[in-house]
Amino acid sequence: MVRIGIVGIGFMGMIHYLASRKLKDAKVTALCSRDKKKLEGDWRSIQGNFGPRGEQMDLSGQRKYEKLDDLLADKDIDLVDVCNPTHLHPETALKALQAGKHVLVEKAIALEAKDADAMVAAAGKAGKLLMVAHVLPFFPEFAYAAQAIRGGQYGKLLGGHFKRVISRPDWSSEIGDASKTGGPAIDLHIHDTHFIGLVAGVPKQVVSCGVVNTSPTRERGSQDAVDYLTTLYLYRPGGPAVSCSSGAVAQKGRPFVHGYEIYLEKATLVYESGTCPLTLLTADGKSEQPKLAGGDDATTAFTLEIQAAVDGVKAGKEPDLLSGKLARDALVLCHKECESVKTGQAVSI
Repeated sequence: MVRIGIVGIGFMGMIHYLASRKLKDAKVTALCSRDKKKLEGDWRSIQGNFGPRGEQMDLSGQRKYEKLDDLLADKDIDLVDVCNPTHLHPETALKALQAGKHVLVEKAIALEAKDADAMVAAAGKAGKLLMVAHVLPFFPEFAYAAQAIRGGQYGKLLGGHFKRVISRPDWSSEIGDASKTGGPAIDLHIHDTHFIGLVAGVPKQVVSCGVVNTSPTRERGSQDAVDYLTTLYLYRPGGPAVSCSSGAVAQKGRPFVHGYEIYLEKATLVYESGTCPLTLLTADGKSEQPKLAGGDDATTAFTLEIQAAVDGVKAGKEPDLLSGKLARDALVLCHKECESVKTGQAVSI
């Protein structure tokens, strides 16, 4: 039985807690939060851009800690699930690794590459797993696409375009503060750079155009953050030709959309949330909607993600979808794209 301690009871902490109820051979045994009301089970203030709103919870089965050090001193915790704000990820993960715990840390791994590097190095030194909770590859439409590309059954990847656009988030005091999240080009777009890195590898250069927040009246910490961008990822001559548009520019009537068009030698994959179900177009002119694993529960992908972390702990091996290095490379890509937006130049990786 892998025993999990969750650090941070905000929206993602709640989602991880709910998702963990369906784990095999693992369970949440402890929670850590500076908020006494949340430790007492009052989660009614929690909300996000998908899934359920918080409610009154029965937490009688969990040990509760207000201080991180007290949770890390608990010998009955094997895996620390870090769900606090991104700017706190490095300090929290480093302390957990040094305390001899395996770590699953929510995306983004950190705000700066140097901190991500330190986290990866610390895991190696401690002989523990550092896993980063990039959930996108566990959503059925993206899991199908990743398998189709990496499996090679439809030939090599020729190109593709990815999209992830939201309305400006306003469901918590933390989410609008770019000094704590990195802004949309980090906190949101890193889903895309992680998936692109997974299926196409790290490009040689990026060329990006975008919108930089210059308003003095916008949320604290958000000035100079990139709110929206479109990027072309430059690989070897001949491709693949991959691009992505991502950011927080939509109006509230369209709060979230993501999807892709992926071009393989022998197939095309098309998907857009809310408008176009995953569709497979093959060379013989046929079109079908593949049957996908998973259900309608908003937490299913997170259960699969955390289960992969649990299985990694049991096997003593880092799951490739939760790779710390892959997460670090995704963060670097985001920063390089922001640099390209601000300089108007192609930027080498």
